[in-house]
Amino acid sequence: MGRTMRVNMQALSVTEDVNNGGHSGLGGRGLTSRIVLDEVRATCDPLGPDNKMVFAPGLLGGIALTSAGRLSVGGKSPLTGGIKEANAGGIVGNQLARLGISAIVVEDRPSGKDDWYLLKVDRNGGTLLPAGDIVGLGTHATVARLQERFGKKAGICCIGQAGEKRMRAASVAVTDILNQPNRHAARGGLGAVMGSKQLKAVVVDDSGASRRTGADDEALKREVAAFAKAIIDNPKTKNQALYGTASIVKACNSIGIFPTRNFSSGQFEHALELTGEKIYEICTGRGGEGNPTVSCMNPCVIKCGNIFPDALGKQVVSTLQYETIGLMGSNLGMTNLDAVAVLNALCNDIGLDTIEMGAALGVAAEAGLLEWGDVQQAARLLKEVAEATPVGRVLGQGAAVTGAVFGVERAPVVKGQAMPAYDPRSLKGNGVTYATSPMGADHTAGNAFGSRDKVNQLQAAGQVDLSRGLQVFAAMLDSLGLCIFARQPVLEDPTMLVNMVNYLYGWTWTKETLSDLGRKTVGFELEFNRRAGFTRADDRLPDYMYTEKLPPHNVVFDVTDEEMAQVWPDR
Repeated sequence: MGRTMRVNMQALSVTEDVNNGGHSGLGGRGLTSRIVLDEVRATCDPLGPDNKMVFAPGLLGGIALTSAGRLSVGGKSPLTGGIKEANAGGIVGNQLARLGISAIVVEDRPSGKDDWYLLKVDRNGGTLLPAGDIVGLGTHATVARLQERFGKKAGICCIGQAGEKRMRAASVAVTDILNQPNRHAARGGLGAVMGSKQLKAVVVDDSGASRRTGADDEALKREVAAFAKAIIDNPKTKNQALYGTASIVKACNSIGIFPTRNFSSGQFEHALELTGEKIYEICTGRGGEGNPTVSCMNPCVIKCGNIFPDALGKQVVSTLQYETIGLMGSNLGMTNLDAVAVLNALCNDIGLDTIEMGAALGVAAEAGLLEWGDVQQAARLLKEVAEATPVGRVLGQGAAVTGAVFGVERAPVVKGQAMPAYDPRSLKGNGVTYATSPMGADHTAGNAFGSRDKVNQLQAAGQVDLSRGLQVFAAMLDSLGLCIFARQPVLEDPTMLVNMVNYLYGWTWTKETLSDLGRKTVGFELEFNRRAGFTRADDRLPDYMYTEKLPPHNVVFDVTDEEMAQVWPDR
């Protein structure tokens, strides 16, 4: 395994545990959740000194395996009040793994309320340095300043103004291979936790580090190459490479799950202007800095990202993703990708989860704070979040708080967290995941969209078993550090994954061991939430989704509480 780095913000000390804290067999989400369960009092204030923040690469990070360099960020969520893991692509996960670091655990907070720091990590260990000169900057200016100081090859995790102000919709930005903070561990408000620690950034310099070698390195190299080929040869990969995550916009709209005007409909009349195909057309047609296929990390054979340009070919944002298009696009009545790109870029720079903020703005639109489809008004409100005006502070706390303050009952949240861009009334498997996952409403915890050929999306039957399996599978992938878009060969046969783990560590894992990793991880999270006071009564969607029919299928969410209780019957 590797070593655990402990950063005490009160003592301003950095120490290391070479035995990885005794957490053998865990990485990524499994490791962050285990540490949080073991070390964080479940009833603590998420923004107080007793919460901890954990950064961890996956078990397969750093071995030059395609799409396996994702970084998990964990802690107690200020948004849900329960455990949270958010993960991101970019370069930092692989860098930490190559340095032999399994986890960075950030504890306590400084004595001085105005004292801000950055953590520099390299082959010699970790060092806390003053960061007062970058406080108040957005993520792009922060990264530019730090790269001037530490070099372009340094990987950076940082927060923007939202995290500094401890707003519950705040994300953690992670730099990608473009040296830009375009990848975000966005969900659950962990950027606010980082702000509560007065930690502006983590800078990782892996100079001199090389690919991790395995217990059987030649066999590992062969399996890594075979896995990459299996992904390249898969037809679904080719579609994602061309059109990115937005390749599913047409399908989601046609089957009636595309959130529209604060989740009041599952279809948007302008959906064809928001598709992956449209992104490709704009990126290639406008030229300049536009690029429809870019990757966030090396190596990656999928390349689902993009650089979206303005009319003159200058980059607006990288990268436009499906969730942002759904929440900042159709959910706000935005009729074109240029509008979505502007809002996406603002969120990235301020350090905000586009899902949470898209939902919050949708609630605000229903309350009359902006008109549907008005990008200028939406952008103005996002800037108010950065400026921390009274209205900005409300919006920055997310959709649930926005609804409560402005008297809007139709807030699409579960356990305080906004729903992603799949309306659960017409994709009932996602509704079960939103309600029963310890993560709150989060598609990355078990997305049923790709399983519509197995279970009828509009019927309650079969959704409980489907969601349970998807949640375990997602936790396993997150623990390995593997991107969900590399899942197809794993779904068909997980043997290659098992082999790579064994060749890397010299273990004797089986397919069942791999599944157990996912089950154990979810188990850690359920236990933390139980200690935090969560009960089965919290495993519900908003009341209106049980009674308000969703066009075009005119269905409600009808999986019963009794059925929901069978997802985790032993908890």
